[in-house]
Amino acid sequence: MIAQLDHVTKRYGQKVAVRDLSIDIGAGDVVCLLGPNGAGKTTTLKMILGLERPSDGVVRVCGVDVAADPAAARGHMAYIPEMVSLHEAFTGRENIAYFSALVRGSKVSQETLDHCLDRAGLQRDAFDQRVSGYSKGMRQKVGVAIALAKGADLLVLDEPTSGLDPKSAYDFAKLINSVAGAGAGVIMATHDLFRAKDMGTHIIILKDGVAVQQMDPKTSSYADIEAAYLAVFDSAA
Repeated sequence: MIAQLDHVTKRYGQKVAVRDLSIDIGAGDVVCLLGPNGAGKTTTLKMILGLERPSDGVVRVCGVDVAADPAAARGHMAYIPEMVSLHEAFTGRENIAYFSALVRGSKVSQETLDHCLDRAGLQRDAFDQRVSGYSKGMRQKVGVAIALAKGADLLVLDEPTSGLDPKSAYDFAKLINSVAGAGAGVIMATHDLFRAKDMGTHIIILKDGVAVQQMDPKTSSYADIEAAYLAVFDSAA
C-alpha cells in the first residue's frame, strides 16, 4: 500500500475539519476527493503532506508515519498545486534540472530529464523556452515531469484541472492515468466531476469533513456521479 489514512480526524478548536476519514491508496489508484470549499479536501491533503498533524488517527506514506517523520514521508511524494510554482526566468529544462537536483541531492542526466519532459507531454520546442511564457497546462506538465524525475510514489494534486481549457484538461487526465498505470498512487482534490470520472479509480464525496459516499468511476456514469453529488449537497440547502 502506498498511502493510508487510518481513521483520521482534524480539529481546529471546536471545529472538526475532517472526521474519522479512512482511505487506502495503492499502486495505480487515482483517488478523487469531491466536494465544495470547506468540505475537508485541502485539510486532508495537508495532513498527507505533513503540513497539518492529525488530531486523531494516522497517515502513512510508504509505511512512514507522516506526523512522526514528515521529511522522510515527503521523500516519497510530489505535490502539484493548482498553479505550479516554477522559476520564471528559467526554461523548462532548467527548471526540471534545478528541482530534480534539489530533491534528489544530486544531478540527473539531461537525457533522463528530457525523457521525463517527453513523458509529461511537454512539446519539444518548449523545453528551452522561459516558463514565464508557459500556459497553465504547460506548467502542470513540468510539475509532473519533476515528479517523474524524483521517482515519486505518491502524487498529491490540488485542483489540477481548474482553469484549464477542455483539451488541456483531457491531456492532463491522460497523463495522470499514464503515471498511475506505471505504478504510482495519486490523490486529487477537485471540483471537476467529469475529470474525476475520467481520471479516477475511486471517488470520495466529502461533506463537512466526512466521507459521505464512495463511488467506482468504472461502473458509474457522469450522470450517476452528478446525481450523487447534487443529492448530498442539495439536501443541505
